Amino acid sequence: MNTIVTAADPADFLRLVPRLIGFRPARSVVAIPFAGTRSLGAVRFDLPDHDVESFAATSLGILCRIPDATAVAWVVYTDEPFAAHLDDALPHRDLMTAIERCANACGIKVHDALCVASDAWGSYLDPACPPSGWPLSDLVDPRGEIDDGPQFSLPGADPAEVSAVADALKALDAAVRVLCGDGPGSSFGRAASYASLERVDPSALAAATALDDLPTFFEDALLAEARSAEVFDTALLAWCFARPMLRDVALSQWCLGLGAGDELLEAELRHREGEHYPARLARHMWGEGERPDPARLNAVLSTTTRVAALTTGTSRAGALAVAAWSSWALGRSSQAAFYARLALEEVPEYGLAEIVLAFTSAGHLPDWAFRRAAA
Repeated sequence: MNTIVTAADPADFLRLVPRLIGFRPARSVVAIPFAGTRSLGAVRFDLPDHDVESFAATSLGILCRIPDATAVAWVVYTDEPFAAHLDDALPHRDLMTAIERCANACGIKVHDALCVASDAWGSYLDPACPPSGWPLSDLVDPRGEIDDGPQFSLPGADPAEVSAVADALKALDAAVRVLCGDGPGSSFGRAASYASLERVDPSALAAATALDDLPTFFEDALLAEARSAEVFDTALLAWCFARPMLRDVALSQWCLGLGAGDELLEAELRHREGEHYPARLARHMWGEGERPDPARLNAVLSTTTRVAALTTGTSRAGALAVAAWSSWALGRSSQAAFYARLALEEVPEYGLAEIVLAFTSAGHLPDWAFRRAAA
């Protein structure tokens, strides 16, 4: 995101920050890098409890990866009051001192360094800032307040719909056993004996035929309105999310496009047989290569969080892990960590969720997060 910042004064700038990041921060450090007077977006960090030197080095290391950034403005959001820091004037002065020192070493100018505390606000760089700070009433946005954050949740789900998807999953599993079998010998196994199975729901059999053309099914699932998806379409997507190979094909296709779907599926099947997985098809998973289309990633979030809200177990964990990775790919580390932790609550040691959580814990973002999007 590139925004022309036209703040008249620090208070005006602080009114703008929540709109830059989409919510009103709490217990956070927000960095707004600049190229001249143009904002290059905003980066939010959790407010560190200790080791301010390490935090300063890590945060400046991230900002130094933004090619055009020549300056940065910092805002500390804390629950601490000014009144508890009358000797130092502002809370967390040691943190800001460490940040300024690292910024100078990196050659990045600090436009301003501000603090929004529980009882007042002020600037670390303003010698005229009163010991008790300036009143928070200065920061009331005439356009209206926005939500506190970060706040994340799954969409609401009707219990009747949850039950319907669970029933559809059971019927679908039986249909797949009839059509493909569930033993060894192929992707899904050998065909099962009809005599050994109860009657299969015809709707489940019809839905299972989409497995013959998974790339088309995944593309249709992404383009459809998540809330208007048919029960068996939702169940089939959940069935795929419970199988890491198919989950990874869906995620990669949603990043690379429909044209890559068949190649991705073939590569996964060959990998299961022991062949090397082409590195060029996996680069995006580590945040390398071309930026995935943000509109598609937002559609992935809408689709996968809906599936997660309607399911349990490995299906839910798979959907949440895809939502976590998609959030990370969009540069939303806090949101990514939220979904990853939910996935690990459902299935401990779930691989993709652990990878995303490791990324966010280390402050690792995809390379494309530091490049301007094409016009």
